[in-house]
Amino acid sequence: MTETRSPAEAGPVLLAVQRVFKRASQVEPEEFPAAMTAFFLFFFVLGGYFAVRPVRETVGTILGRDRVADLYLVTWIASIAIVPAYGALCARFRRSVFLPWIYGFVALALAVVGTVLWRQENSIGVGQFFYVMISVLNLFVVSVFWSFLLELFSPAQSKRLFPAIAAGGTAGALIGPALTASLVGIIGNTGILYFGAGMFVMAIVCQRLLLRMWTQGRAGQAVQVADQPMGGNLFAGFTLILKSPYLLGIALFVILLASANTILYFEQLSLVSITFTDTAARTRVFSLLDTTVQTLTIISQLIITGRVARKWGVIPLVTLAPLLMILGFLSLATFYTFGVLAVVMVTRRATEYAFVRPGREMLFGGLDAETKYKAKSTIDVPVYRGGDALSAQVDAALQSGGMTPQTVAVLGAGLCAVWAVNGLLIGKHREALERTQLEPAPAH
Repeated sequence: MTETRSPAEAGPVLLAVQRVFKRASQVEPEEFPAAMTAFFLFFFVLGGYFAVRPVRETVGTILGRDRVADLYLVTWIASIAIVPAYGALCARFRRSVFLPWIYGFVALALAVVGTVLWRQENSIGVGQFFYVMISVLNLFVVSVFWSFLLELFSPAQSKRLFPAIAAGGTAGALIGPALTASLVGIIGNTGILYFGAGMFVMAIVCQRLLLRMWTQGRAGQAVQVADQPMGGNLFAGFTLILKSPYLLGIALFVILLASANTILYFEQLSLVSITFTDTAARTRVFSLLDTTVQTLTIISQLIITGRVARKWGVIPLVTLAPLLMILGFLSLATFYTFGVLAVVMVTRRATEYAFVRPGREMLFGGLDAETKYKAKSTIDVPVYRGGDALSAQVDAALQSGGMTPQTVAVLGAGLCAVWAVNGLLIGKHREALERTQLEPAPAH
């Protein structure tokens, strides 16, 4: 067994990071190596994605609103197709084998697309392929990350550690677009895609270290884990959801979340295209919005989210964002300008990343491995993208029918009210489930 150095032996940098973790999550000494490795793994995953995200948004403005609306349907079909492929990986291979493969595939795909775009930068076909690919993979790699962490840490640990670990992803999501904003004028969009590929290569290194800790029982839990294939049906993700009212509630939550996001996204496409004519300027705007969002998110994750989760549980985490978005949509209906939209977009994304995302992951704590991997990835990818596709088609129909953007915003406020009620109900279900799991077994 490889010896793990204590934080005190590792130098002043890790000691400083440990102090931050201690304040944010009350991390125990035996949990620190695994928590820090997970922090850096998420840093590279989201750093790589958010570095290339502004390129995707710029491609979206080139393709136009109508093409992007159609691509939402294509993205949903692609996300459904990925379910049996991922189910086959889970059924036939150990986690220590297929998890690094996933990040390796993303790195290779980004490098290939970067090379093709270098030769055909204005190709509509290449742009459409890239838009669909990155829209599927971004949800998938994040879902896979949290599925593994739900196995690595117990439900009690997740309330303490997940917000601080999520801050690692936020740090990557902050640095990624900041580097894109400063480098895109020098290396172009193709160079940004190569940079994103390099970030996913670093994620593979972190993933392998974390897998070793998991199999050797070095994540603050007393038991070692047998790293074995799960077996089971390739389509179990769908059947598990359909059999469980609780999972159906989470699926509805994700559909409502995706629908609210999609409505705002199409308004962003319209207002940014009108306000900024130069594509490089659009990329810089998207990068600056990302930087603002991630700054607010990491502050919240390190100072607020963990304390809220420990004191009040998951309910505030899954209800705050929809409540704020009711106000946001009503503000957009009253003042339909890019400035108001920017504030609403920043608020929506910051509260989603800081509160909703950790809360969503905590909803799966204590469930079996097949649910954590297969059902969770099904909800996170095809169900989410299905909500995207449906709301994109509805938005296009409303626009073509002559409905004004202000009226669409009012409808968005109503949608968020339903979303808030749904979050309250599944949050209460989760708390009841935790109480049941904590009850002692009856004596025999």
